[in-house]
Amino acid sequence: MTPPVWLAEAGFVFLAHSVQLWANPARAAARLTHLAAEKQKAFAEGAVKAGLAAARGAAPQAIAEAAVAPARRRVRANARKLTKG
Repeated sequence: MTPPVWLAEAGFVFLAHSVQLWANPARAAARLTHLAAEKQKAFAEGAVKAGLAAARGAAPQAIAEAAVAPARRRVRANARKLTKG
């Protein structure tokens, strides 16, 4: 996936979540907690995968791809879930 496509998906997901939070402020705190935990998990997984790739002697591009792969998967999954209703 090219970076502009991934960034566009991330922007869409951010906008859709923002609208949901605005529309239902009573659930915003719980929803924001869930969203933050989801991001922490993806970034931690990416850090571990990047570290393992570096330890194996992977090229810098492969290390960077390993680092962002979990976040990309979450963004894509969220975009699919949000567009399905």
